[in-house]
Amino acid sequence: MEGSIEVFCGQGRGKSAAAVGLCVRGASRGMQAIIIRFLKGKDSKQLDYLKRIEPEVQFFTFEKQNKCYSDQTEAEKEETKKNIQISLNYAKKVIDLCQCDILVLDEILELVPVGLVTEETLIELIQRKDDDMQVILTGKELPDSMKPYVDNVYSVDIVKESI
Repeated sequence: MEGSIEVFCGQGRGKSAAAVGLCVRGASRGMQAIIIRFLKGKDSKQLDYLKRIEPEVQFFTFEKQNKCYSDQTEAEKEETKKNIQISLNYAKKVIDLCQCDILVLDEILELVPVGLVTEETLIELIQRKDDDMQVILTGKELPDSMKPYVDNVYSVDIVKESI
């Protein structure tokens, strides 16, 4: 397998679902996938359902809060910052040890606008990947400075929404 760096971004829904779909497809071909979630809190219903496809696809979230970062108290934000750093360190470990074929960093692009990570930190992270690993990033917007470091960018936009 030739590795790549894929991005699913945009204002529409389905970016994470597309990434999970690639993991399921990879698992059906004997590949190992790891999904690390950022800024989504602990949505246990969704995680409980997705854990049905373990061990081929493993899910990790290190956050403890159930509310959006912008709605958290200062104390909760400090805890979230520490947990985000744990998540980033785990992602580095997964990449450095080649622990999977497909690594999804779900909503990692959202760490930049809220000031939890710099664009340079994300570039450094994705440059660590092995040539055979596929890394998938999701979030609303891919910073321009990162575009030279990714292979494919898929935009998920709202054309019509009745919700």
